[in-house]
Amino acid sequence: MEQQKIKDCLENGRTSLGVEFGSTRIKAVLIGEDHTPLASGAFSWENRLEDGVWTYRLEDAVAGLQSCYRELTDSVFQEYGVTLHKIGSIGISAMMHGYLPFDKQDNLLVPFRTWRNTMTAEASEELTALLNFNIPQRWSAAHLYQSILKGEAHLPNVAFLTTLAGYIHWILTGEKVLGVGEASGMFPIDSAVCDYDEKMLAQFDAAAASHGFQKPLRDLLPKVLSAGENAGHLTAEGAKLLDPSGALQPGAPFCPPEGDAGTGMVATNSVAPRTGNVSAGTSIFSMAVLEKPLSGVYPEIDMVTTPTGAPVAMVHCNTCTSDLDAWIRLFSDVLKIGNANLSKPALYDAFYEAALQGDKDCGGLVSYNCYAGEPVAGLSDGRPLFLRRPESTLTLPNFARTLLFSTMATLRLGMDILFEKEHIALDRLCGHGGLFKTPLVGQKLLAGAMHTPVVVMETAGEGGAWGIALLASYLREKQPGETLESYLAEKVFGENAGSCVEPDEEDVNGFNAYMTRYRRALPVEEAAVKSL
Repeated sequence: MEQQKIKDCLENGRTSLGVEFGSTRIKAVLIGEDHTPLASGAFSWENRLEDGVWTYRLEDAVAGLQSCYRELTDSVFQEYGVTLHKIGSIGISAMMHGYLPFDKQDNLLVPFRTWRNTMTAEASEELTALLNFNIPQRWSAAHLYQSILKGEAHLPNVAFLTTLAGYIHWILTGEKVLGVGEASGMFPIDSAVCDYDEKMLAQFDAAAASHGFQKPLRDLLPKVLSAGENAGHLTAEGAKLLDPSGALQPGAPFCPPEGDAGTGMVATNSVAPRTGNVSAGTSIFSMAVLEKPLSGVYPEIDMVTTPTGAPVAMVHCNTCTSDLDAWIRLFSDVLKIGNANLSKPALYDAFYEAALQGDKDCGGLVSYNCYAGEPVAGLSDGRPLFLRRPESTLTLPNFARTLLFSTMATLRLGMDILFEKEHIALDRLCGHGGLFKTPLVGQKLLAGAMHTPVVVMETAGEGGAWGIALLASYLREKQPGETLESYLAEKVFGENAGSCVEPDEEDVNGFNAYMTRYRRALPVEEAAVKSL
């Protein structure tokens, strides 16, 4: 947009603000009428291990919210000479799941238990069997039920449960609500009505009552809303909290708060059936939008929803690029010893591009990138491990290809359930995250690994904060009867379909051969966990 038109949008509130609380960074993005970012701000934070619990302090969340918003408004003033008084619509997103219980006086009863904790195995297993629906350990329902099984002292005072996104939305609007995609990480959703599954709620309540917990779960959970529904307005207190300077006026409407999985789907235009996306960075996960629910229950597959309530199969793996990054650091050290001058981005590009020159099956090499346990692979813990036979072809291209294959291998284990047992068909997967920074390489290898076309968009790099800003924009701009799918396809992405790479038959066969070795050698990785 032209500079004067941008100033007019800013001054008259024809903008949308998205804020996402990621695992290492809080990011705010302000977009204009053409949906491109006008300004952004960021704040780095880290989870803490306190008394054996991985947590974030809520005061840090508020401080980070204020800091990244202040950075954003400073950028607006410096770039356009405008003091931000009005915002057209706002959306909040955060890492999904976890446990935030509050009492009637709105006091947090226990420190925030994040998705990273693995303390709810007993509850997860029992609920999965009871509901005939996979309840992962990180889900809010699993955390509450585990507290019930342990008889934790805070339970009699629990009056409300929410997620991090729900909490931030609540303190800005006063509304205890969640978007349906985020709510699907608290308790199973009935996609037919876009609300918690009534039968499963009754089953949960009966099981909880048998352990002495009498409060109906629905009374504790946030209200569920779908994309496009009004989720409240910025209160005077919320405006002062977001912008302590007092410049921001209250009244901006909010879209329903969503999780990072939902905003990733929006940011990659992957909300329609037969589409999906793969987020690949520190961890890796895929989201496949289904035409119908799965026929079976699989512990490797999480069932969540899109921001409009459509069923989504999610395969989540704990480690993606950490082991590859460690090797790159090692090679960087070698180059420094030799007084070679190669920047970190250039080293990554060279290493990735070497992988394309390797044997299609990696020459007999195999690598396990496991820094943590991988439930999809049946691993309780992780040990990074590189294996080869004496006759294997150890070359730099084969080594590079092996490390890149290892970032995708556990994801393939889960996706094979969808492809082979459920016969799911996908028209495309959209790749986003650090694995795709080097042009073509990660995209081409993932297409072969998933035997599915892979699209990469330039806009996907804007991330979840942009995705939730788009959901806020949809709330503000949608026409009667206009679906989120059509809004994104026609008004946001339009001609920007991204670059698409079709799976190459030789890459498909090579990855299949690699996976045969990977599966056969899994007992070696299991032994490493036990003995090292």
